[in-house]
Amino acid sequence: MHNTTSLLIELGAIILTLGLIGRFAGRIGLSPVPLYLLSGLAFGTGGLLPLSASEDFIAAGAEIGVILLLLLLGLEYSASELVTSLRTQYPSGLVDFVLNALPGAGAALLLGWGPVGAVALAGVTWISSSGVIAKVLTDLGRLGNRETPVILGVLVIEDLSMAVYLPLLTALLAGLGLAGGSITLLIAVGTVSVVLYLAIRHGRVISRAVSSDNPELLLLVVLGLTLLVAGLAQELQVSAAVGAFLVGIALSGEVAEGARRLLSPLRDLFAAVFFVFFGLSTDPTAIPPVLLPALLLALATTVTKIATGWYAARRAGIGSRGRLRAGGALVARGEFSIVIAGLAVAVEPRIGPLATAYVLILVILGPLAARWTEPTVRRVQSWLRHGPSPLPPHGTACEAAPDEVASSRRSG
Repeated sequence: MHNTTSLLIELGAIILTLGLIGRFAGRIGLSPVPLYLLSGLAFGTGGLLPLSASEDFIAAGAEIGVILLLLLLGLEYSASELVTSLRTQYPSGLVDFVLNALPGAGAALLLGWGPVGAVALAGVTWISSSGVIAKVLTDLGRLGNRETPVILGVLVIEDLSMAVYLPLLTALLAGLGLAGGSITLLIAVGTVSVVLYLAIRHGRVISRAVSSDNPELLLLVVLGLTLLVAGLAQELQVSAAVGAFLVGIALSGEVAEGARRLLSPLRDLFAAVFFVFFGLSTDPTAIPPVLLPALLLALATTVTKIATGWYAARRAGIGSRGRLRAGGALVARGEFSIVIAGLAVAVEPRIGPLATAYVLILVILGPLAARWTEPTVRRVQSWLRHGPSPLPPHGTACEAAPDEVASSRRSG
């Protein structure tokens, strides 16, 4: 069969399958990410139906998927929101890093992966999934709860930290050593600082230069600018994903709203392709041997994320129920963990199967933890105090009237 014909057939089959999977996941209330990963495992080497003609195309699509994920994430936040979160939530961010990165680093060292593998797996276990968590909070009706701004603040700090972590990881993976890594880190920090300054002081000017009443022109300008900046960032060893994230931060107001509306369908398509590609690059026969370590790591970091949410909510003066809800909501891992593993898999191939199993476990466990952490703890406490007894139906309302929630989206 002609190569072009094979390419079209394979791509058509993959995209149709992803569409059906996404519809099925929506009906059962599950994030489609684990199903996308499983599809990649089925289509990859050693799977049920290996692909060949479309592999290069999918690899390029996966790169675009990462870029669009980070661009849309940057569009969700304004520079002033990021600065405010850093000022008020940085202690919670430090606790989050210590509690959740150390288990990954320790596991990598115990597995004999060395320092670079430890840095990579630390990132996999550290970063929560903003996309999954935002959907869970919406589905549970908790956007008006007092703990929700705390959850969003922790997520904002994690997302901004990626602008420093990803360049450092890229430098280590490239074997640049301490000196080269330090230079790359300085470039990344300097770039982030300059972009934040320009976005705060001159964000309106930048947005006006990009703005257009024609949706087609706005789409072309924003997408072209993002790909260009991402390529230049990659050339500077700062990471294409970070470049895309900074472009999103620099845009504001109506331009950000319009770009988010136009690019969201493209983001969803290419992000799905990215998760499939990660599954393609993982041999499914390599997963069963790492299921036990992945499960133990998932359980350990579920506890540490709940502790993180408890600490962050306590700092905000929220009661015990809200603290438990905040901790349970932060459990899910997803897109960033896969991005990090995807970068590291070329140097440490063993991280691919472990990260896949880890994300599969937590992207399913995360929504369950968000829903059941608080009522389960209450039930256990009640049993310890009074013996087994039924609890009243659990609701999502707080024990106090909800405060006005700081929106995660920029104001128009």
